[in-house]
Amino acid sequence: MNRTRLSWIVLGIGSMFVASGALADGVVLNGTTARSIGRGGTNLAHRDNGGVLFDNPAAAVNIDGYTMVDVGANMILNDFYFANPRNRSSADDSLLPLPEISLIRRSNDGRVACGLGVFAPAGFCETYDLEGPPPFLSGQQRYKSFGSLVKVLPSVAFRANDRLSFGATFGAAISHDELEGPYFIQSPGGPVPVGTPMLMDLQATGAAMCWSFGLQYELTEATTLGLAFQSESRFRAEGSTRVWVPGMGPCSYDSRLDITWPESLGLGVRHEIDPCRVFSTDVIWYNWSGAFDDLGIHLINPSTLGFPALHEQLPLRWRDTVSVRLGYERTFAGDRVIRCGYVYHRNPIPNGTLTPFIQATMEHAFSLGYGWTWRSWNVDLSYMFAFGPEVTVGTSDIVGGDFNNSVHRAQTHALSFSFLRRF
Repeated sequence: MNRTRLSWIVLGIGSMFVASGALADGVVLNGTTARSIGRGGTNLAHRDNGGVLFDNPAAAVNIDGYTMVDVGANMILNDFYFANPRNRSSADDSLLPLPEISLIRRSNDGRVACGLGVFAPAGFCETYDLEGPPPFLSGQQRYKSFGSLVKVLPSVAFRANDRLSFGATFGAAISHDELEGPYFIQSPGGPVPVGTPMLMDLQATGAAMCWSFGLQYELTEATTLGLAFQSESRFRAEGSTRVWVPGMGPCSYDSRLDITWPESLGLGVRHEIDPCRVFSTDVIWYNWSGAFDDLGIHLINPSTLGFPALHEQLPLRWRDTVSVRLGYERTFAGDRVIRCGYVYHRNPIPNGTLTPFIQATMEHAFSLGYGWTWRSWNVDLSYMFAFGPEVTVGTSDIVGGDFNNSVHRAQTHALSFSFLRRF
C-alpha cells in the first residue's frame, strides 16, 4: 500500500475520532465513556464499563459476567473566543462525534481476561477567520488547527489472588495533525531570519507504539484502589506543507512534524457507602512539560528553486498538571442510576504561548449522568460542562506580534451515550 493511500485511510480514521482540546486536562478528555464522564471521569478503581481498557486495564478481569461489550460516542460542542486589537471573533462551532468501542472476555475460571478497545482520548480542533498581522493585511486569514489521537489497545489482565489484579495494554497510536495560517520563523540560526513571514498549510500523519500498565486492589469489601500508568506517544508524523512567502511566492515541501502526547500516572479510589451509593475519586498527573514543550516542524525537498529547507521549533512550554476528579452515583429500583461529578486541574498553557490554535484553558468541569436497562442493555447518558477563566496575553512569546494584547475564552458542552451488555 503506498503512502498516499495509507495517509487517506489514517485521516479517515482520525476524522471519525477527532477530539476537541477543551473538554479536557490540556487536550486529554475527562473520561472516555458516558458512564465514567457522568461521574466526573473517575474510572481507575471501577470495573463497570469498557473504558477501563484505556483507564486501567487491570479492571478487565474484575468485570461482572464473562463478556462485556461497550459501544458509545461523545458529542462535543465548543465555544471559543479570541480578541486582539484587530479582531473580536468566535471560532467556527461544529458538533464533533468521538466514538468508543470495547470488548472484554474473561476466562471460565475468572483468572484471566483479554480485551480490545478503540478510543479517542485526546485532540484539538479550532478554526478562526481573522484579520492577519502585517504583511497579511488584505482580508481575513484562516487560522486552523487540528490534532487527533486514536489508540487501538489489545489488553490482557490477570487476577493474582482474591484482592489483587493487574493488567496491561500494548497497541498502536495514530495521530493526524494540521496547522494552517500566518506563520513567522521562530528559530534563530537557520537559513531564514527570525520573524520572516509566510502563510503555511501543514498536514502530517503518523503512527507509534503505546502501552499502559495498571493494578487494582480490593482493600476491603467496600473499597477498591486503582493505579495506572500510560506511556507517552511520540510521533514523527509525515506529510506535505504548502507555503507562500511575500515577495517570493508559493512553494511545496515534504514535511515532518514531531509531536508527543503525554504520559500519565493516576491513583483512584472507589468506595461503596452502601450497596446503593458509591463515591470515587481519581488523581492523575500529566507530563505536559515533557510532551508539549515545542512542536518540531521540518520542511524538506522544496519544489521551488531558491527556497531553503527549514527546521523549526514552535514553542509551547506547557506545564505539568494534576487532575482531581470526584464522582458519585446512586442506584435506584429497576437498575436506574444517577451520577454526578466534578473535575479540577490548572490551565497547562503559559500566557506567553497561548494562541487561537490551541485554547485548552479549561480548569473546571461539572457532569451529570443517568443510566437504565433496556432489553438486556445498560444505557447511559451523561452531560459535562467545562470552563475556565478569561485569559489575557500581553506580549506573546510567539514571534510575529499577531497574538500580542489578546483575550481568550473557552468553554465546552458534551453529551455522551453508551450501550453496554454483559453475557
